[in-house]
Amino acid sequence: MVDRVYKSGIPEKRRALEELKAEFSELPSRTDWVALRIEPLLQHVKRLEVQLKSEKSKRLSKGVRLFHSDLVYLRENVNGLREILRSEKESPKKRAKTPGNRTS
Repeated sequence: MVDRVYKSGIPEKRRALEELKAEFSELPSRTDWVALRIEPLLQHVKRLEVQLKSEKSKRLSKGVRLFHSDLVYLRENVNGLREILRSEKESPKKRAKTPGNRTS
């Protein structure tokens, strides 16, 4: 059996990535984090969800550690993207407070 934590964790990470995608889409940034990181991660999560629903994964009891590595990978990426988002949101404020910069 695939672990319950894994079965609930994958959809949770998908929702987090979709929220991050919406937030990053609203920001003017030099780096397109949606295309660079979020879209590939969403594609990976969607493939994992398809696998979870397949008949082959219903009786899977070995290799649970390998499935947890997916959750660790996704969690690290989501946390990293949240840090970048926080930094991107703060950047315009820092530029506005820096002497010599004109904001009009």
